[in-house]
Amino acid sequence: MADMSDDWRSFLRRWSEEWADAQDPEAPEDTHPRDEEPRRTRWLGFPPASEERIQALEQRLGLRLPPSYRTFLAVSDGWRHAGAFVWLLAGSDRIRPHEDAAGLSEYFPGELDDAPTREEALLAGMWQRALQLDVESDAVYVLLDPGDVDDTGEWAVHTWAPWRASPPERHPSFRAFMEAMHKEFHQLQRNRSARAGREFVNATTRSLDASVEAARLDALAGRYERASAALTEAIEYGRPRATGLLDQIRRLLGEPYTVSFHGIADDPRYAPEVLPVLAAEHIRNHWDDSTFLRGAPESMRTTADESLRQLRDGTFRYTPAGPFAAAVKEAREQARWGETDAAWHTLRTALPEWRPLGPDHIAPVGLCADPVLGPLLTPERGRELLATPRAGQHGSAPAPAADQDPPGLAWLADTDRGSILTSYRFLLVEGVEPAELPGRIGADGATGLREPMTLWDARTSMRHDHDLSTSGDEAVAVVGRAGPGWSFALEPGPRGFDEKRFVSPAVAASRGARAVTVWSEPFDGGPFGHFLLSVTENGEETYGFTVRSGAIGRRGPIPAALDPDRLFPSGEPLAERLGERRALEALAVEFGVRLPRLALTRGRLHSFRTRPWKRPPAPGEPVATLRFVRHRP
Repeated sequence: MADMSDDWRSFLRRWSEEWADAQDPEAPEDTHPRDEEPRRTRWLGFPPASEERIQALEQRLGLRLPPSYRTFLAVSDGWRHAGAFVWLLAGSDRIRPHEDAAGLSEYFPGELDDAPTREEALLAGMWQRALQLDVESDAVYVLLDPGDVDDTGEWAVHTWAPWRASPPERHPSFRAFMEAMHKEFHQLQRNRSARAGREFVNATTRSLDASVEAARLDALAGRYERASAALTEAIEYGRPRATGLLDQIRRLLGEPYTVSFHGIADDPRYAPEVLPVLAAEHIRNHWDDSTFLRGAPESMRTTADESLRQLRDGTFRYTPAGPFAAAVKEAREQARWGETDAAWHTLRTALPEWRPLGPDHIAPVGLCADPVLGPLLTPERGRELLATPRAGQHGSAPAPAADQDPPGLAWLADTDRGSILTSYRFLLVEGVEPAELPGRIGADGATGLREPMTLWDARTSMRHDHDLSTSGDEAVAVVGRAGPGWSFALEPGPRGFDEKRFVSPAVAASRGARAVTVWSEPFDGGPFGHFLLSVTENGEETYGFTVRSGAIGRRGPIPAALDPDRLFPSGEPLAERLGERRALEALAVEFGVRLPRLALTRGRLHSFRTRPWKRPPAPGEPVATLRFVRHRP
């Protein structure tokens, strides 16, 4: 008990002195009458309650008080200014049953179902059994719950105010509640002092600011978890710098919705790094542009608007300073052709050479906004980045995060039904760079590649009209590298297959080279279910096959490894995609090819419009055209 009393006494004395020192000495006339004594004595408490007085209270209540509140009363029988909105906490003579006169149990937690959680059941009964500690407050209830008891005998404290528009906040003990109120005092007093032109400085703030600086160095040395804990505590006390530093860690851990980069977003040193990250999240959520960086200085408006523009049109490029810039450039070149694992290896190797823009910059968070490099940053890689020592700091290098791309092609058979890659067609060309594909198989006038974009955007952005016709079948394909010496062009969700009119683009693509064409649509009862393979060399098909429900059509001398009878055995349900998987596995081994899963499912690749994959209809062949027109209601 003596140790607990000493701990309370030290904590409450420090709080009282911080409060007294924060009062404006130039305006004593603004002091509320209730504050005259604590201002003069530098003590927010009251004389201690005697053991006899505490026992009398317990006898009146019929309960033994929880340890932390009982010890508190033995140090101070009540308290002034518990945070910013509770002006007087009850001592032993003013604690009373709450009894829920306002009927709050009707709203929190509301009507319970047949199997309420423990927390719901406790909250439902709390309003009737709780003891009320608030005496004077800004409509804030402070309720000590004898029914919510932990293993040490501590009772939970719930606080609630109608103007907060949120459920009651639970603190596991009275001591935890008082510590939270001390933090609330710090948060609000710092702002009050700043508005009055005074600095809020004391032993607590100096200690916290030192911990923020230590956390910054920990973060740079790769000890981001320890840094996060220190920064979280500093934020609870309202310390500057802490939020801007922790937000960089949060964003790289994949928590974009929690970050604001407070304190650095409007700093010209850091704005080029963090504003694009905020702009990317703003665009992703389709928020109104008038709300972006609302309240920022006018001097930052141009930078903010430019960030939005670049992110919208896909032209933003993360360009760090120093040696790391060369690695970023190399990684972007790899990633834009689908070599995302190689791109990450390039960045990972160069991370120790990264340098901050200033003392509040701890990681290359701008990578997150780069349209080509951002998709590389999975949560696992974000943790790896944060755990890597950089900027001249020393520490242990983390274990490398696992690569994201599986080998080969078989992963295409594992895509979920309804995904953009449920059906697909692709062309693999040997000895030809991806940038050369439009010149070989591009539609009339399509001789170049578009800026990298997602598979979905590539598919939709180039179809300006809404006509679907059976007379032509141009594809919007994304391109990249498909392994050593190979490139690919892939279209997701192609239109229905018509074998009679199929014209393989591999004929044109394979002049002076070798090409492989695959077209797969699921065997799920639809009219177009099939799997087609065609291998072409120097403009001529050398072999191929087409699998349809109940039939396999063969063309040319097919190698044993690609024999369709072995890959698609009779009697096996085609809808289970087992044959498709075996065919893709065999194809990958036969030609040493792969397709980049991360780039195709999450990343951005160049795209172009190919020539039709169907010949025009012959005289007398039917043609259907569907036109979709949008009408506003």
